[in-house]
Amino acid sequence: MEKIAIDNRSYYFVEINKKSLNIGTYLVPMKIRKCKINIGSLGETLFQKGYYVYVGSGLNNLEKRVKRHLAKNKKNHWHIDYLTTNENVTIMEYLFLFYELKIEDELARKLLEISDGFIKSFGSSDSRVISHLFFFKRNPLDLLKSLVSEFE
Repeated sequence: MEKIAIDNRSYYFVEINKKSLNIGTYLVPMKIRKCKINIGSLGETLFQKGYYVYVGSGLNNLEKRVKRHLAKNKKNHWHIDYLTTNENVTIMEYLFLFYELKIEDELARKLLEISDGFIKSFGSSDSRVISHLFFFKRNPLDLLKSLVSEFE
């Protein structure tokens, strides 16, 4: 587990299957206060108070992609950027990186089964899954650790 610091916050990268290639899939768990956020092409979106998990992939540079999501000062490009730059959103301290595994849709389907909801079409324009952002009423960290163990 690698510890990194970005914008005066510490995060832990839980690394699964780390080999030589810096590509793969990742999970970003967040805590969000009830709010409305304008999410680019999705428009104004209501977020319930609770926990959310985003599934993404980095096929050029996985670690650089995840570190970009953690930075507060950036131009909004992807749906996730609109969340990570919003003051109502806190990225949790553990992030999960699956190296050399293109399992974005598989993880999204599994999260769809165990979550309490989702934000339709969020981050999934190039996917057959309805969303890549999932809502949990309770802290999902233990569920994520269990999910991750399936890929170790």
